[in-house]
Amino acid sequence: MIDAGRRDIERAIAGLAARLPAELEVLARVAYDYAWSWDPDGPDVFAAIDPDRWIACGANPVRLLQEAATQRLEAAAADGALLERAAALDRRLAEHRAAPPSRDDGPVAYFCAEYAIHASLPVYSGGLGALAGDLVKEASDRALPFVAIGLLYRQGYFRQRIDLSGWQREYWLDTDAERLPAALIRGEDGEPVTVSVPTHDEEIVAQIWRVDVGRVPLLLLDAERPENSAFARWTTSQLYVGSPEVRLNQYALLGIGGRRALAALRITPEVIHLNEGHAAFGALEEPGATLEELVEHSRAHTVFTTHTPVPAGNDAYPSSEVGALLEPLIATRGLDEDAVLALGRTHPDDEHEPFGITQLAIRTARATNAVSRRHGEVAREMWQELWPDRPLHDVPITHVTNGVHVPTWLGRPMRALLDQHLSAGWITRAADPQTWAGVDAISDEALLAARREQRAALVDLVRERIPRDRLGRGEERSFVEAGEAAFDPDVLTIGFARRVATYKRLGLMVHDALRALDLLRGDRPVQLIIAGKAHPKDEPGKQLIQQLMHLRGAEGTQSRVVFLADYDLASAAKLVGGCDVWANLPRPPLEASGTSGMKSVLNGGLQLSVLDGWWAEAYDGTNGWALPGEVDADHQAQDARDAAMLYRLLEDEIVPEFYAGDGAWVRRMRASLKSLAPSFSATRMLADYERKLYASSVRA
Repeated sequence: MIDAGRRDIERAIAGLAARLPAELEVLARVAYDYAWSWDPDGPDVFAAIDPDRWIACGANPVRLLQEAATQRLEAAAADGALLERAAALDRRLAEHRAAPPSRDDGPVAYFCAEYAIHASLPVYSGGLGALAGDLVKEASDRALPFVAIGLLYRQGYFRQRIDLSGWQREYWLDTDAERLPAALIRGEDGEPVTVSVPTHDEEIVAQIWRVDVGRVPLLLLDAERPENSAFARWTTSQLYVGSPEVRLNQYALLGIGGRRALAALRITPEVIHLNEGHAAFGALEEPGATLEELVEHSRAHTVFTTHTPVPAGNDAYPSSEVGALLEPLIATRGLDEDAVLALGRTHPDDEHEPFGITQLAIRTARATNAVSRRHGEVAREMWQELWPDRPLHDVPITHVTNGVHVPTWLGRPMRALLDQHLSAGWITRAADPQTWAGVDAISDEALLAARREQRAALVDLVRERIPRDRLGRGEERSFVEAGEAAFDPDVLTIGFARRVATYKRLGLMVHDALRALDLLRGDRPVQLIIAGKAHPKDEPGKQLIQQLMHLRGAEGTQSRVVFLADYDLASAAKLVGGCDVWANLPRPPLEASGTSGMKSVLNGGLQLSVLDGWWAEAYDGTNGWALPGEVDADHQAQDARDAAMLYRLLEDEIVPEFYAGDGAWVRRMRASLKSLAPSFSATRMLADYERKLYASSVRA
């Protein structure tokens, strides 16, 4: 394990333990290791202390132990069974931390703008963060030497509410870093370790927090320092802030500041892994007397993962703005500004072309990968001009298809069922297809019972949240009361939850309003749950939400279709665990991968998806349903065709099969679990990264 900052974690543990009864001191240690969150008993151990307070503090164990009333703590300290569970949990986590590393090389240093580790650490927005969080957890499970670097956003990503007109409204909440499971790293003098990054008008100073994610330290840079101006402090305020100047400062702090943080903590990585290009400026920290030497040093150990399948989706800025940002660093290094800026252009000699951080990342990495097989094809075509002398098939962009962290996303009833029927220790062999062969031995009744239990948990969430949301919007009383009876644990449940952007084609769900209403109100009913956020500046995305919300007033649908506002990690787990069918309807080829469907698979959910992203390599005709993945420039005609096929699949195949009770649905569930769970696990994904990108022999 990496020791830098570990002493500060131990101090934080001791401070928290000091307010607890002696019998509960082990829980202070557990609270500062996020591995509790994917241990089967971890959340329940903390919740048992004070269930209401656990919910109120957002499942943050540090806050729980800080805020729980004395009588609650004393009652827990007198509960022998709870103490045994707490001690066992502490032992499991300690044994994992003490395990030998899987290799003797230096660590992989993983840079990402967001991390979805747990809902109590709000430094994520969506899919990129979920992917990063799952990879970090898998690296911990595999004992791979690994350190993650990000930013500590004091306000995180925006929170969402929907007003009476159906329009999305955004608001932000401050995070108190002192109450997170994190420790500020201090030097021998007791003062915080800091790094500084020069920008065009001031140095941004950042302190470093350590968060333990099992064996992996997550280092979060924080500009909330007295040396900084208000503008500089805003650098680590909000994730994906709209101001281009602030965004560039964030990228400089993540890339350059992150490299300097590693140096300050004496961490020497074997591999630098950029998850998206946000940290690409870090290449300018490489040694070298010339730009050519600097690039060569960077390419010796940097790998880059691109997630964006359209050129317009890759961040680009006017060269003048990037030049102003980097001018102090370029001057200090004695580099040529024009040559540095040329690294960020597809056509280096075109001074009018904006500076792209993806181009910079590709040029300074030894290997680049897309995140699904089809995305690899798209990326090679999109970036072929960077290698003008190579044919398309020889463009050096490979792919590592995304996967998901099985222990995190597996619902408890399904986990208990699989623990009972699969071989001992199966979860450590999740990437082996033979591991999942035992699914055939599980009875239809047991599989359906686990599915119903998880569907019922989702229904409970809907009935709790929806009336409150409707009251907050000022809806009529009858509509609020309909929310209290919303959903039925025995009704086919379809989920559509993801970032709300026009290419995701949420509108296909209501493209033919009459057919949609017939499905919701039929003798074999369907219930539909939708969730997701549109970026604050994405007006078309907000209009999609509003369009969907207008369906809420239709007679007979108030209890059958709901929009779950403020989608986050906690509600995502309930949705992917409870929905029978997971719908994904992107406009091809704009889905790089997608991971929410993979999480649904683990819980026995079935996919209804366009053949794009991961589903293009996953669907085999028996393990779900598919819509065409062809590209069509006539979007209106394509939407009409795909909507017609969507409704036909629902009306003629999906709904009848669910209610038939003839075993066909369960057979499809088994086919899905056996064919998809091993191939789309983070275990397989990390193994692919080790083999295809981290190995020292890999080079473009």
